[in-house]
Amino acid sequence: METRMELFARIRRDARVEGYSIRQLARRHQVGRATVRMALAHAQPPPRKVAVRCSPKLDPFKNAIAAMLTADIDAPRKQRHTARRILARLADEHGTQELSYSTVRDYVRVRRAQIDVEAGRRVEVFIPQEHAPGAEAEVDFGEVWVMLAGVKTKCHMFTFRLSYSGKSVHRVYSTQGQEAFLEGHIAAFDEIGGVPTRHIRYDNLTSAVQKVIYGQSRARVENQRWLLFRSHFEFDAFYCQPGISGAHEKGGVEGEVGRFRRNRLSPMPVVDSLDELNEKIRAWDTADNNRRIHDRIRTVGQDLAAETPLLLPAPDEEFDPGLSLTPRVDRSALITVRMAKYSVPARFIGRQVRVSLRASEVVVFDGRTVIARHRRVVTQGGQSLDLDHYLEVLRTKPGALPGASALAAARRNGTFTEAHDAFWAAARKTDGDAGGTRQLIDVLLLHRIIDTDDVIAGIEAALTVGAVTADVVAVEARRYSSSKIDAGGSGSSPLLDLNETDIFTETAPSLETMWHPAVPASSRSLGWSHRVFLAGSNDRSRD
Repeated sequence: METRMELFARIRRDARVEGYSIRQLARRHQVGRATVRMALAHAQPPPRKVAVRCSPKLDPFKNAIAAMLTADIDAPRKQRHTARRILARLADEHGTQELSYSTVRDYVRVRRAQIDVEAGRRVEVFIPQEHAPGAEAEVDFGEVWVMLAGVKTKCHMFTFRLSYSGKSVHRVYSTQGQEAFLEGHIAAFDEIGGVPTRHIRYDNLTSAVQKVIYGQSRARVENQRWLLFRSHFEFDAFYCQPGISGAHEKGGVEGEVGRFRRNRLSPMPVVDSLDELNEKIRAWDTADNNRRIHDRIRTVGQDLAAETPLLLPAPDEEFDPGLSLTPRVDRSALITVRMAKYSVPARFIGRQVRVSLRASEVVVFDGRTVIARHRRVVTQGGQSLDLDHYLEVLRTKPGALPGASALAAARRNGTFTEAHDAFWAAARKTDGDAGGTRQLIDVLLLHRIIDTDDVIAGIEAALTVGAVTADVVAVEARRYSSSKIDAGGSGSSPLLDLNETDIFTETAPSLETMWHPAVPASSRSLGWSHRVFLAGSNDRSRD
C-alpha cells in the first residue's frame, strides 16, 4: 500500500518532469486539487490531525479529582491520594460505579504533574555525573535476613562502592553500630588496596554524625571517634541531605544494596555463623569483578585495575575499630557486654578489664595484653564460655567439672573431643572421680603449650598403652611432634621451639603464671615434672 510520503514524491516528480498541471496531476493520481497543491508546496506531508477524544464517563468527575490532587500539595508525603484511593472516594462520595481503575490512573498521572507545575512546585531533575578514578566512594547499610544457626535473624549489610569502577565490598554484621561501621571500612580498604583521595559519601547515620546543622551548608557535628578514624585514614566525608531528598546523592550504593540483596541473598542464606556467610560474600564480591555495569565496555575488575594505583595507601599502623568498655569481672569469671556474658581467666575475678567490642568479636585486655577473645554473641542474654579460663579453679574443685557450663560449651564447639572423654573415663576408673578429673585437667592445661593435634595424639597413645596420666600424654605428645619435624612436617608448639636445645633442660621457665592466685601453692603441681615432659620431646636417651 502506497504511503503518503510516496504519493507526494510522485506528484512532485510528475510536475517537474512531465510538466502536468494541477488538474492533470489530480486526475492522474486520483486525489483532490488541495492535496496536489499541498504536495507541490511541501515535500513532507503534514502530520495527521489527532481527534480529541472525549471521556464521557470521566468528564463529570474531573473537577473532583483536581480538587483532591490540589489538596495533596500541602498534605504529608505519605498521606497523599493514590489513584486507587481517588477511585474509592469517587465511588463513595459521588456514586460512580462505571469508572475503571486504569482510566483514573492514567488521568491522575497526567493531571498531578500539571497541578504541581501550576502550584510552582519544583520538578526534580537529575544530572548525570562523571567520577574521577580513585577519588570517590559511597557507603550505606541495608537490612538482610539470615537463617543463622537455625534461627531467622535480622542482620545488617555494610556496603562500600567505588564511584568510578563500581567495585563493591559487602559485609554482614549483627549490628549497624559504630564498631560495624568502622570494621566495614577497614575491610573495604584492605579489599580495594587503598583509600579514596577526595571523599566518601554518607547519609547522616549516628555512627558518624552527632548533629545536623540545618541551613544552606552541609555542616555537621561529627562523632569524635569517627573524626579520629577519618584522620587516621586521611579521607574526607560528604554528607547527603537528610531524609529521602538526599538519597539520590549516593544513588550508586543505594542501588547496589538492592542488587546484591536480590542476586546473592535470595533465597535467605542458611549458615552456622556470620563468619561463614562473610566468606561466601568475599567469593561473590570477587566473582562480581567480571560483570559489566549497564552499557559499559569494560568490566568492574578492569576499571578497578586502572583505579587502584590512584588510591591513597592505607597507613601501616592498625586502627582498633572496637568500642572500648571497662567492665568488672564477676565471681563466675564473666564480664557483661551489651547484655551478653563472656568468660575471662579466673585470676581476673574482681578486677576491671578493658574490652574492645567489635562487630564480629569481643577482645578482652589486661593492660596491653590480650587475655580472652570471643566471637560476638548475637542473642540477648547469651553466653560465650572458654573452658580453659576455669582450669586452675577446677583443679581444686574437680567435682564441679561434670556440670560446668564451660564444659558443655566446649563440647558444643568441638574443643572437648571424644578423645578427652575417653581419657577422662579411663582416668576415673584408675584414680577415682577426683583424681581422674585432675588428670584430665592437667591434660587440658597441656593445650596451652602444645599444639592441639599433638595433645590428641598423645591422649590416643596413652589410651593405647593403658597409662592414663598427664605425664604419659605429655611425653607422647612431644614424641609425636618430634616425629613430624623429623619427617619434614610443619607441626611445632606455638610456645616452644624444638630447634632451641637450651629450652629442653630442667631449668625450663616456670608455669606458675597459669595458676589463679587463690590456688594454694601446695596444689599447683601439674602432676608431671618439667624433666618428664621435656624428656619425651628432646632427650631421646630417656625414653
